[in-house]
Amino acid sequence: MQAEPDTDRVRARELGIAPGVLPTGEKNDITDVAGVRVGHVTLIEGNDIRTGATAILPHDGNLYQSPVPAAVFVGNGYGKLAGISQIAELGEIETPIVLTNTLSVDRAMSAIIDWTLDQPGNERVRSVNAVVGETNDSGLNNIRKRVLTPDMIREAITSASTGPVQEGAVGAGTGTIAFGWKGGIGSSSRHLPENLGGHTIGVLVQSNFGGILQVDGAPVGERLGQYYLKDEVASDKADGSIMIVIATDAPLSSRNLERLSKRAIAGLARTGASMTNGSGDYVVAFSTYRQTDPAAAQTENDNMSPLFQATIEATEEAIYNSLFMAETVDGFDVSTQSPRRVEALPLDKVKEITGAN
Repeated sequence: MQAEPDTDRVRARELGIAPGVLPTGEKNDITDVAGVRVGHVTLIEGNDIRTGATAILPHDGNLYQSPVPAAVFVGNGYGKLAGISQIAELGEIETPIVLTNTLSVDRAMSAIIDWTLDQPGNERVRSVNAVVGETNDSGLNNIRKRVLTPDMIREAITSASTGPVQEGAVGAGTGTIAFGWKGGIGSSSRHLPENLGGHTIGVLVQSNFGGILQVDGAPVGERLGQYYLKDEVASDKADGSIMIVIATDAPLSSRNLERLSKRAIAGLARTGASMTNGSGDYVVAFSTYRQTDPAAAQTENDNMSPLFQATIEATEEAIYNSLFMAETVDGFDVSTQSPRRVEALPLDKVKEITGAN
């Protein structure tokens, strides 16, 4: 039986946890970057299907005709991120970014390709670089059934909106696990004051990884007795993956977007991630800035540091939100071929350990 919905789930700031020093955007999610849209499709069937897809669209125009500057950084490459080589070569993204489960990457690629080919003005398009990230949700989802279809995943693209972003066990985060508790989709943003550029950074994560959970510096995983290497050295409890997507309206080149994406790993580290051998830790970053003046200047290197700090803070908080908003889920563990319940992170104990108020 599926666990009853937990009505007490709240975001980090509602619990009194506000990492960093910079202010958030209005919604405190990735859609605070103007034009960015997010959509989910969630599939829960029977006792063993707990999966879905999440789509991030950089703008509401024709992405193929108006690609956005972009970059990718690989923290640990145990994963199946589609489209990575063309992003690295050309420094741009020409499609929506879709996150899903490991064995549905091809279905998500088909959904993106079909959607792109159907866009008005793309009648002569012959090549599409679909960007798809994944994590493996087989701890709660019978991933081998491969139930997601391109049409289902396409719904995540077509339903995308400017927020607020739904978080927790939804979309690509429906069946994920983080630090031994229920993970999922989380998002956060930071808005720089005008004297630092006035730009916005938005982050969305699909959390499905492990380590030794820290919340705002407090050793939550240790205090709750659930953490990597607690029992044995050769543990795979911290294996998994995380997909991190960064959006910004700052005028950044693909080179500086790559530099920005590297800083997300610092935010990941703040949460206690171990980035183990079997973890796929990927960051995709893009800028929505539309350069109408060919002579317009890109952000100078000396002005990147505030954006780096904003990225670190938003990544850290997005991961907390993915955990705090996720409810307890009953599903099916493919490795044991048996039912499995993954509990939600106990927020009352988190508040007690962190001293949040």
